[in-house]
Amino acid sequence: MSDLGLFPVGLVLLPGERVPLHIFEPRYKELIGECLEQEQPFGIVLADDSGMREIGTSASVTEVLERFDDGRLNIVVEGGERFRLLELTEGRSFATGEVDSLEDEGDEPTEDERDRCVAAYQRVVTAADAEFEELDRDAGLAFQIAARIDLGTDVKQALLELRSERERVVRLATLLEKAAEALARDREVRHRASSNGRVEPL
Repeated sequence: MSDLGLFPVGLVLLPGERVPLHIFEPRYKELIGECLEQEQPFGIVLADDSGMREIGTSASVTEVLERFDDGRLNIVVEGGERFRLLELTEGRSFATGEVDSLEDEGDEPTEDERDRCVAAYQRVVTAADAEFEELDRDAGLAFQIAARIDLGTDVKQALLELRSERERVVRLATLLEKAAEALARDREVRHRASSNGRVEPL
């Protein structure tokens, strides 16, 4: 267990994912300032109308994009290890908590399951006219893919909480297959509408 500074926010950071953050509240300027000075991580946890989640991700500042005269910062952070928030602690201007590392316990996916997930990801990328990014199939495949596609915070949080890479890969493959089908249908509707001015039932 360890005590960690926390940044409750309306996003989910996955291991290995990089996201930009704008730091403007005094308490979080203090938190990030300490993390930069001490080269220490802090914790990002999803917080919304349902409250603060207990599963989060450690975050390290990889780049300071801009420093403003009033102390505000634009930074880029990268997700590290997952943690479980055991209890909130007090004494600082920003949120802190006792956390414990969250490790996987389940099976690894089979090659066929990995292939299915990668194929589904490629279908989504193609349907969205985006660029396919190469993946490291042996290093957290599900988190790599989920970090590249906007699945929404609820889906990302659910993936973050799963303790089996196999379960994450299988669940993500199903989600991506449905997304690819929806994108393909939308593209077909737009194509038909632009070609003859009418949209016929699919």
